[in-house]
Amino acid sequence: MTIRRLAQTSVVGLTTHKSRSLLTILGIVIGITAIILIMSLGEGATNLILGQIQSIGAKIIAIVPGRQPKGPTDILATFTDSLKQRDFEALRNRSNVPHATVVMPVVFGSQTASHESETYRPTILGVTDYFAKIYGVYPDEGRLFTPEEVNGYADVVIIGDEVKKELFGNMPALNEKLKIKGKSFRIIGVIGKTGQLSFLNFDQAAFIPYTTAQQYIFGIKYFNRIVVEASSEDHVAETVDDIKATLRNLHDITDPAKDDFFVETQAEAIQTVGTILSVLTLFLASVAAISLVVGGIGIMNIMLVSVTERTQEIGLRKALGATRKNILSQFLLEAVLLTMTGGLIGIALGAGLSFIIALGISQIYQLDWGFSLPLSSVFLGLGVASFIGLLFGIYPARQAALKSPIEALRYE
Repeated sequence: MTIRRLAQTSVVGLTTHKSRSLLTILGIVIGITAIILIMSLGEGATNLILGQIQSIGAKIIAIVPGRQPKGPTDILATFTDSLKQRDFEALRNRSNVPHATVVMPVVFGSQTASHESETYRPTILGVTDYFAKIYGVYPDEGRLFTPEEVNGYADVVIIGDEVKKELFGNMPALNEKLKIKGKSFRIIGVIGKTGQLSFLNFDQAAFIPYTTAQQYIFGIKYFNRIVVEASSEDHVAETVDDIKATLRNLHDITDPAKDDFFVETQAEAIQTVGTILSVLTLFLASVAAISLVVGGIGIMNIMLVSVTERTQEIGLRKALGATRKNILSQFLLEAVLLTMTGGLIGIALGAGLSFIIALGISQIYQLDWGFSLPLSSVFLGLGVASFIGLLFGIYPARQAALKSPIEALRYE
């Protein structure tokens, strides 16, 4: 029997019971759709997060208090007070870290801001004017802090676009006053609509001098981060070593395993985040693949029913000269066609849903979340569908091929 004739016979066998065939492949459709959806959204999330990290620049180094997290249970270890003013002063000393061009302490949290009867709860960041250079974001109106304002605990604030709209509406905000934790701040700058940059939504943020934030807003004597910029990408590794040596000396640490801080470069952050997201995507895809096993069992069950219903047809074909190989090939091909059809529908459905979700996220949350459909997910979907068809189609096809033509013709 030619391949063309075999395919035609298989198609006729499947289309005889269209509704049953469609219901049979439902499990495959759901499974492939879930895999495509997860891999597509995972790719989109990875591209977004890595893009956010890369936007900061390769020369930026972050010093984080506490032990470096090795797993989800270690996250709380980063909420410590191990980075203090003396650390900041030591890192600014060029004799300790000669290739550090800028050192900026950071404190952050959330507090309610108010203007007259309007209230809003922005993210409060205590920084220096260097934050604008890091992110490449500057006020559309007004100016940045001056060093004198930072050193003098000035009551000045720079607000994001959404903060301005929520508190002032269409009225001018520059040089107006707003209150944060009962303290009055003068608005010296307004940042235009910016959106999300490196895990921070600038539209929902308010920036004040870190000295003021420590003293009056958060009431702390430590920093949540210290950000260092190296003089060049070639000096990043050397700068990291100098930072570690300086802080270990200040903290009387001789064993690196007992560090009460850790240092992150952008390259390390990209590698770490990329690995975590890839593993998470693979795990979720594996969970979704369980439905494919269920779908495969359903196909095997329906194929066995089909073999029983078509017993006389099998007997007649064998009596006319069809071999066991012909019967085996036909029923095996039917199973593969079922799963391949389900795979193609699942790929199309998964791609469509991924596009809609990506578009919704980018519009609703103002994120640069682009639609991405990895070719590997398409090939994986088709490959898995074919494998499921072969795996769960072998037994029914073999049962059909082993039927005796005489007994099959007598079957009623």
